[in-house]
Amino acid sequence: MTPFLAYEDKGADSSSVPLVLVHGHPFDRTMWAPQIETFSAARRVVAPDLRGYGASPVVPGITPLSAFAADIEALLDDLGVDTFVLGGLSMGGQIVMECYARFPDRIRGLVLADTFPAAETKDGRRARAAMADRLLREGMRGYADEVLELMVAPYASAEVKAHVHGMMTATPPEGAAAALRGRAQRPDYRGLLTRVAVPALVVVGADDTYTPVPDAEAMHAALPHSTLRVIEGAAHMPNLERPREFDEALAAFLEHVDASSQPSPHEPRL
Repeated sequence: MTPFLAYEDKGADSSSVPLVLVHGHPFDRTMWAPQIETFSAARRVVAPDLRGYGASPVVPGITPLSAFAADIEALLDDLGVDTFVLGGLSMGGQIVMECYARFPDRIRGLVLADTFPAAETKDGRRARAAMADRLLREGMRGYADEVLELMVAPYASAEVKAHVHGMMTATPPEGAAAALRGRAQRPDYRGLLTRVAVPALVVVGADDTYTPVPDAEAMHAALPHSTLRVIEGAAHMPNLERPREFDEALAAFLEHVDASSQPSPHEPRL
């Protein structure tokens, strides 16, 4: 069966737990390029393009987080990836939370980067609907120009800015609008976080204004088994702005998961 999503699948299966990475809005799987390169040396790394983004099919209308999660589950079934560490940034982090709600037994660890668990506010729902209408009407470039130095810090390198701006302008407006409308309907995941039974890594850029450090601190406090890392010199995308520091935090977390990982319930026990 041909997978619905476009994806990167790099690194051989090994004793290390596979790593699955979910991009944010309005990006694509290339936002994880530094992490794919770093971590595929020792483990399998899978990074999909979400529906409506990158090279995946564009599905207009409304795409709820549950649809994104179902797509990821189906892709991992197709690829034979049974259990894994699941990480996401921003909207990708909210999709990770939805995945944990749907199939927690498959997830060995969570990475929640520059994200937050609360449901959308009334004002937020209106703003997302208005932005969806705008993107359909005007396209992505004006929006990308406006938010670039919020996505990454004004002092980010020209190379990083060009990469982020390029991802945003390449995103199909129909896919981005559908995700905005779906994200406006998301549930509140704060209660879910208190029931997460696996290790979690919470990461945030020190200068993130979309999901500031107090949001990350609140998630860290809610999660029973979590580590918090604040990345200095970064805004909303520390994995691209400060990849060395981000990867150091992720490497330590993955080492912990590998060491504590137990056999999957799908594997035979001796």
